[in-house]
Amino acid sequence: MHNEIHPHQHSVTLEDRSRIKGHLPLVLWMTGLSGSGKSTLANALEYRLVKTYGAHTYLLDGDNVRTGLNAGLGFTEADRRENIRRVGEVARLMYQAGLIVITAFISPYRSDREMVRSLLPPEAFWEVYVSCPIEKCIERDPKGLYKKALDGKLSEFTGIDSPYEAPAAPEICVDTGQFTVDECVEMIIARMLEHQIIQQK
Repeated sequence: MHNEIHPHQHSVTLEDRSRIKGHLPLVLWMTGLSGSGKSTLANALEYRLVKTYGAHTYLLDGDNVRTGLNAGLGFTEADRRENIRRVGEVARLMYQAGLIVITAFISPYRSDREMVRSLLPPEAFWEVYVSCPIEKCIERDPKGLYKKALDGKLSEFTGIDSPYEAPAAPEICVDTGQFTVDECVEMIIARMLEHQIIQQK
């Protein structure tokens, strides 16, 4: 860190913020292949947390972030890593604000996800593996990206000509090829209640 930079110590603590919000802060990091249902699941989970539990949340979605904060980044390995680094720093700030932060990013490299984990207290980062067979992702292909990649019109596409490293030990794994979005949301909510991140209403 530069010698002239001195981080400011806040008088309002994370405990103060959590008490005001009525729940614990958390980063739920959803990772999985394109078409696995990350954005759909993240959106449904946020809606449920806000409407049923009155939670203070924010959803960071891959495509949305790339239209603003990370608009200048491409899809090379270096740019993908920088994309995740920046999102990790934003998620950390939102965590410190006392929010439940939900992210939906392919984030294909384990080392990048572990880097984000290292920014937060051990209990504050939950890796949520949105598991789905690639065959089903290709069948869904909501953005038509697999077709382009398989036709050779799109390079460095995760799962086709760029690797995806599945989580080795995620806090939560939901199989969107086997369960509905609502069922997957229920699984995550149940775990959050169990760990008293949120309280039963």
